Amino acid sequence: MDIIISSKSKQPIYDQIYSQIKTLILTNELKVGDALPGIRPLASSLKVSVITVKKAYELLQRDEFIDSSVGRGSFVAPQNLKKIRNQQLIVIEEYLTEAVLISKNSGIKVDELTEMLKNCFEK
Repeated sequence: MDIIISSKSKQPIYDQIYSQIKTLILTNELKVGDALPGIRPLASSLKVSVITVKKAYELLQRDEFIDSSVGRGSFVAPQNLKKIRNQQLIVIEEYLTEAVLISKNSGIKVDELTEMLKNCFEK
């Protein structure tokens, strides 16, 4: 499992870890039942605090991406695909709302924005 941490990113390190593991789960690179690295080994390999990795794992467990238990470790949890899809639609809508606001402020018309979206989707 490759996780890349950027110290120059505005995104907190725990969130970078959370986002990358979540993406690995959603893209099925990590499958249901796969073990995640232990908190200490992952913290050591990323050269970050154990607390940072622990927070990322706690968020992953809160959002039901992993199951964790003391002594056993952390494993990819079965996914509720409908719930995940709805979460992703909310995120997409937030980004699209931001794009629409920028477009309106820049005088870009809806047909131009639609064409841009189509072009991005086809890449």
